[in-house]
This record gives sequence, C-alpha cells and structure tokens, in this order.
Amino acid sequence: MSSSRTKFYLDKKRAKWSGVCAGIADYTGINVAWIRLAAIIATVTFAFPWTLIAYWIAARISEPKPSGMYLSDPEDTKFWQGVRQSPRRTTRDIKSRFREIDRKLADMELYYTSKNTTLSNEIENLR
Repeated sequence: MSSSRTKFYLDKKRAKWSGVCAGIADYTGINVAWIRLAAIIATVTFAFPWTLIAYWIAARISEPKPSGMYLSDPEDTKFWQGVRQSPRRTTRDIKSRFREIDRKLADMELYYTSKNTTLSNEIENLR
C-alpha cells in the first residue's frame, strides 16, 4: 500500500484560505461545505482560539496534495478514502470481490471441461 495515498494533504485547488478544510474533506470523503460549516460553528460557539490555532498548525505542518495523486478518477479517490477510513473493511471488500471472481472462473472452467456435447460439437465444427 502506498503511504502517500493514506496521508493527509492540504487541498490547494479547493482551498478558501489554506486548504485545511478541503484537505479534511478529501481525506474523510465528507462534503467540504459540511467541514467548513463545522469549523465555523466550532470556532464561534465554544473553541474560539483553539480551532484557529489548530487550523494554523495544520496549515503549516501539512504538505500540499500532489497534482496527479488520483489522476481525476473518482473511483480511485473513493477507494483510497475507504482505505483511510477503514482499512479492514476495504480489505474485506477486496477479498469478497476476488472470491466472487474466483467462483465465476471455477464455474466457467467446470462448464468448459465438463462433458458438454453441444460445446464439443461447436468446437469441432470450427476446426
């Protein structure tokens, strides 16, 4: 697994200020508007200096997202967000997909290697 795809990055393309909220949205898969709204509500209601300090620290420590990280493929983006949110669930889903593919291949192998006279006749006619 590539650690660069599971790391938090600032999203400068969708940034309003530094890209921290857009980076959190990219990391978690939550809509950026909800992240920004939560940050504003947290700042205004109960954690005024701490949210701004945390935002500033995150903006200084984090790196900008590499430009070709997902190659504009939404399925790739969704997959890596799933890996970050729950690696075990993603692994379980992939194993399930491979089991299904393996089952289908076994069914096809059984069909082609069985005594299927119709298929044998068609193959012989093609020769």
